[in-house]
Amino acid sequence: MLLEIVRSTGLSHLSYFLGDGNEAAVIDPRRDYDIYLDIATREGLRITRIFETHRNEDYVIGSQALASATGAEIYHGRAIGFGYGNSVGDEDSFDFGNVRLRVLETPGHTFESISIALYDQAFGDDAVAVFTGDTLFIGDVGRADFFPDRAHEVAGLLYDSIFQKILPLGDQAILYPAHGAGSVCGSGMASREFSTLGYERRLNPRLQLDRDAFITSKVNEHHYYIPYFKRMEQLNQEGAGEFNALPRPRALTADQLAEHQKVGGLVLDTRDPEAIAGSFIPGSFAIPLHMVPAFAGWYLPYDRDIALLLRRDDEVEQAVRLLVRLGYDRISGFLAGGMMAWQTSGRHYDDVTAVHVDTLLKRINSGADYTLLDVRSLNEFKQGHLPDAQPIYVGELAERITEVSKTRPVTTFCGSGQRAIIAAALLKQHGIEQVEICLGSMQACKAVGCSVINEQAA
Repeated sequence: MLLEIVRSTGLSHLSYFLGDGNEAAVIDPRRDYDIYLDIATREGLRITRIFETHRNEDYVIGSQALASATGAEIYHGRAIGFGYGNSVGDEDSFDFGNVRLRVLETPGHTFESISIALYDQAFGDDAVAVFTGDTLFIGDVGRADFFPDRAHEVAGLLYDSIFQKILPLGDQAILYPAHGAGSVCGSGMASREFSTLGYERRLNPRLQLDRDAFITSKVNEHHYYIPYFKRMEQLNQEGAGEFNALPRPRALTADQLAEHQKVGGLVLDTRDPEAIAGSFIPGSFAIPLHMVPAFAGWYLPYDRDIALLLRRDDEVEQAVRLLVRLGYDRISGFLAGGMMAWQTSGRHYDDVTAVHVDTLLKRINSGADYTLLDVRSLNEFKQGHLPDAQPIYVGELAERITEVSKTRPVTTFCGSGQRAIIAAALLKQHGIEQVEICLGSMQACKAVGCSVINEQAA
């Protein structure tokens, strides 16, 4: 029996390849599905079944594409109607080799959520493991805020799914969730990828609450709803169709990139914050490469072509994979030679002044007239922020841009400078010219001993 975890960075997405005998199943596959074919070929297995634990909100699921390539059947929860695949419920189980997979209906995160219990029929009747999707995580539980008009109901369903369906599988069962730490589908996940139901029963903070307290905690949680979620829900319910190959963007000259912008194309700059601050193409979106999965969906529309500006030309495939997982297929090109090609063409470029944290402290102490724009999440802000900082989460900045003063300098600030550069470029894009960035941001503050305001301790 083979079990292999497939990790999708940025999204903190975990999918699973499970094989025995000469067959295999894949649970929650990503859209660029070639890795599952590679495992099947390496192990001499035939993928016959694909399971979706729920209608995902944060990425395009690769079930249809993988099924087209393998002939496998697709299965998902029966509580909502899908435009493809087969509906399953509590009475359904599937055998291959010594594997038995038993479906558990576990609504709460979404109504059609299912978990899948794994049994080894050669050894006994107790579950070896359970694939919980977004119902139960390591150190946390799934979001329950996608149906705000039914908030108490879905939180109660989530509690019942965990305590009446999953935990009764036994303390020995290994927990395999669909996401790890850093996912937008939870907020307190552990940084490790291994646990058991027994360990979670004893130490997961959410599982120490009684039903009423659990519901209250879930109803009062704060999560951000990213605009692209709606598109993901639509594609994953109606069907995203086949996906034959990754887009192959063509190499562009500086002149061609300028023409791309002129006709309405977007430029996505995925370099490091320091490089972007030094010089960037006016009008471009700036999202460091590893942060593309978390923030592209806030800003990039689906109906315009995207051209890439990278640290190195050999990062093209990685950038394409990250975008494709979010449903972005219109990736038309990349600037060959990177920013140097733009600079040597004689075309105009912009920059963002870098401000050391010591300068911020002097401004705070002197009462200088400037805006310190803290673009971290609301929870991060409450845990500690600098005096007089203005909080606007980076994902919401575009829609709240009128709240930022255009008449005085704006210094963007976050945890380390990564999100701050996204915000700085966006401010420039909206005509705010006096923009600075505090590289290092809160981490630098902690290193030099800044005095911060902790609202949660108050």
